[in-house]
Amino acid sequence: MTMEKECVAMLLAGGEGKRLGKLTDQQAKPAVYFGGNYRIIDFPLSNCANSGMDTVGVLTQYAPLTLNAHLGIGSPWELDRSQGGLTCLPPFTEKHGGSWYRGTADAIYQNLHFLEQFNPHYVLILSGDHIYKMDYRKMLAFHQERQAEVTISVIEVPWEETSRFGIMKTSETGEISQFEEKPLHSSSNLASMGVYLFNWSLLRTYLTRDAASPTSSHDFGKDVIPALLADQRRLFAYPFTGYWKDVGTIESYWQANMDLLDNDPPFSLHQPDWPIYSVNPNQPPHYLAPSAKVTDSFINEGCIIKGRIKRSILFHQVEIQEGSSVTESILMPRVTLGKHVTLNRVIVTEGVTIPDHTTLQSPNGDILVISSDEDLTKQKQFSMMLQQKIL
Repeated sequence: MTMEKECVAMLLAGGEGKRLGKLTDQQAKPAVYFGGNYRIIDFPLSNCANSGMDTVGVLTQYAPLTLNAHLGIGSPWELDRSQGGLTCLPPFTEKHGGSWYRGTADAIYQNLHFLEQFNPHYVLILSGDHIYKMDYRKMLAFHQERQAEVTISVIEVPWEETSRFGIMKTSETGEISQFEEKPLHSSSNLASMGVYLFNWSLLRTYLTRDAASPTSSHDFGKDVIPALLADQRRLFAYPFTGYWKDVGTIESYWQANMDLLDNDPPFSLHQPDWPIYSVNPNQPPHYLAPSAKVTDSFINEGCIIKGRIKRSILFHQVEIQEGSSVTESILMPRVTLGKHVTLNRVIVTEGVTIPDHTTLQSPNGDILVISSDEDLTKQKQFSMMLQQKIL
């Protein structure tokens, strides 16, 4: 039985996230905590909820257990529906000799059967690892007004970062004339945001053709989009001017969290008409001791704070003892700091305990990531060596 939908969203959430290092050792990048109360995938899912997209397929692959447990049946995003709603789509490993998805295009191709049951007019393809707010209805209206076959959401990025993105050139009407995937040298700084809107019939045709190609890497940016341009299909760039952050590196992830703490933040979590939904941890209120001092920080429920916090983000059940100081740091759930601990520009992953009289701060200003006792030991040894050299 076909349940026809105007638009179905496909959310690519299987990324390994190697550049995030220890943050993705045990989980996919979209499952990484963000902003004191969320995971990264909450942002595109909340965009879907706020845009009226009621049918979302989430494509998982690398270390999906944490992500799938977080998603459940989609209740926080009002996607727990009998028709449509949220569906987790793991890879069908019996294909291609038991391999994982061969690329972003192959991931969608292997799930064409999911799309076919809805016979949509349009398919919205999203990435699960970006921080932004977007009304996808406006992008759909833009697509329809221009009678586009494909629309790609774009944003201007700093020229020195163009090699990280798919870069395109457009005409005065917004039609895309050229697309380069991560060029070393670029004459444009108009970057793809990884948000694609396709006419369903066109997408099915080109994905089937791409799957049959022995020379393809089965990627949208490297293969499918260039093939569409070569065939002179109608591709348009949808200009986006709001906040958008690719949090694929430790530095960009840390900076996106710190952006939330500015006096006039470029990205706000407190916008009543565009809420960010997530799973509620249901913790008691946080406790601030008389000795505590908190400045420009986010502190979640269930925290016990007896030290000083400045420009930092604390997830639920963090405990900080007397004499400790935390500056420009991110402490994930159930982190415990002993007495007289000093952290500066540090990310501490879930459940780590930092003993008394520990100081963690990179001498060159890099962001430190502490995920285990081994990390703590190595950092202490490095600090002792550095002090000996100074002396």
